[in-house]
Amino acid sequence: MNRRMVLNTLGHIAMAEAALLVLPLIVSLIYNEGCAAAFLITIGICLIVGVILNLTSRPGTKVIYAKESFAIVAYAWLMMAGFGALPFVISGEIPSYIDAFFETVSGFTTTGASILTDVEAMSKGLLFWRSFTHWIGGMGVLVFVMALIPNMSDRSIHIMRAEMPGPEVGKLLPKARDTAKILYLIYIVLTAVEIVMLLAGGMPFFDSVVHTFGTAGTGGFGIKADSIAGYSPYLQWVIAVFMLVFALNFNLFYLIIIGKIKSVLKSTELWCFVTIVAISIGVIAVNIHKMYDSIEEVLRFTTFQVSSIISTTGYATTDFDLWPGLSKAVLMLLMIVGGCAGSTAGGLKVSRVILLIKSVFREFKKLLHPRSVRIVKLEGKRVDEQVLTATASYFVIYILMIISIFILLSIEPFSIETNLSATLACFNNIGPGFGTVGPTLSYSEYSAFSKIILSIAMLLGRLEIFPLILGLNPLIWKKR
Repeated sequence: MNRRMVLNTLGHIAMAEAALLVLPLIVSLIYNEGCAAAFLITIGICLIVGVILNLTSRPGTKVIYAKESFAIVAYAWLMMAGFGALPFVISGEIPSYIDAFFETVSGFTTTGASILTDVEAMSKGLLFWRSFTHWIGGMGVLVFVMALIPNMSDRSIHIMRAEMPGPEVGKLLPKARDTAKILYLIYIVLTAVEIVMLLAGGMPFFDSVVHTFGTAGTGGFGIKADSIAGYSPYLQWVIAVFMLVFALNFNLFYLIIIGKIKSVLKSTELWCFVTIVAISIGVIAVNIHKMYDSIEEVLRFTTFQVSSIISTTGYATTDFDLWPGLSKAVLMLLMIVGGCAGSTAGGLKVSRVILLIKSVFREFKKLLHPRSVRIVKLEGKRVDEQVLTATASYFVIYILMIISIFILLSIEPFSIETNLSATLACFNNIGPGFGTVGPTLSYSEYSAFSKIILSIAMLLGRLEIFPLILGLNPLIWKKR
């Protein structure tokens, strides 16, 4: 374990967070808000910690292997959330540190679960920071740092593999740092396009920026009590479309840029994702058509909520907790499936679902024809047996984690529906669930213990279990 490299990188991340906190500081100064002091104090703390770590842990070698990457990812996310919670506490707008930590973890993991009961009373600077954490965490905290820090080893691809969602992460370009730059360039361009389209629909500039942050990171923190319901149908359609866009594999956008449109159109994951969305919209629209006055309303509400849940964003335009059981069951299944690998969305991922289904069918065929040799293909390429084994193992651990978290939450005096949906919504980084944690309510009723458990669930879901568990394992710090 290259301990000095780990600590040195964490120092860079602390200083990067200090730089990121400047933006909400500027917003609070523009609106002449008292929370500016809270941002200044937090920036100072981040800088002090960053400088100390950099001065006391200069690495002899900058090589990063798998062990270092797991440790960096695990501790970096905890550190970012830990420092990111300070402005809420110091300003007094969220007095409890556990509540502030929950809110910040929810932001960075792009979950969107909130403990706030009166979000409109919060200052603009903190609302901006709250949504900005979505944008930072959407593509990945460390992917952002990799794009900026010039002296990181190219073995930092291990960091991308530990932090980026999906069964397998590869490089778009020979160097991992160049790949990180390409990903963030695409991310920034799509963010800018959505802001422009929201402004074109009459949404105020501040609202356009924070809602775009929530959409791009597929996070879903709103600044209104009714989430997106109070905005015009045009704005709701724009956000619905962009939620789906950001739930797609960013590799597809790169292929479009370099002119490989045919490769995009042949993507199995893309067509499966589109099919799941289309079928879900159709089923729910038929199921709820009598609840609304027009076909346009039915299609808009259905499309928006399907987009919001499968992309794990969590915005809402209507109280879907009032929908019939079939519609709620479809939404709960979409919570599990999630978006595409290599996107900012959470969930199990469409590519994993495809691999699991293909693996099951292969086993059925082996039972019928024991001597036959069957291979599993995805995107026209043979999938390595190691990937299939890892996918199956991840699914088993995924189920065990959900069961464990659900059991721990069951000490709360809430319904099974509430606790199960809260578990799925936090672990899959969605945000709102059903019952007491429905789209018009919050997680404020949960105890401090449960908020800590749900914070861990959000981190496990965003980092896809292994990086957090392995990174926090004391044995990883051994030299051999």
